[in-house]
Amino acid sequence: MGVEENAGTTTTTDADAEVTALAADTVVYPIAPGYRVNVRRGPGTQYGIVRTLPYGMSVPVYCQKPGEWVSGPYGTSNLWDNIANGQFVADAYVKTGSDGYIAPRCG
Repeated sequence: MGVEENAGTTTTTDADAEVTALAADTVVYPIAPGYRVNVRRGPGTQYGIVRTLPYGMSVPVYCQKPGEWVSGPYGTSNLWDNIANGQFVADAYVKTGSDGYIAPRCG
């Protein structure tokens, strides 16, 4: 099981601002309180880190894909949420209100 929590300082990137800008017209889901979550290039911890989400971030979920099993504050799951082109976060850190799919499967 991989750990996706990341402790450290909070930084805001252009990509974070882009997700925030989408919040007005897109359904977004909160990241678990008190966690900074790594955004990866694919559905597993073996994929490179694109960025780290700051505390209090909410993200859109465009599609979901099975991958590596991860344990987090919302359980243990192999679902990974696509939050932007080529960017995935472990669903176990996103409060979607479901243990299953809430978006289409990624192609």
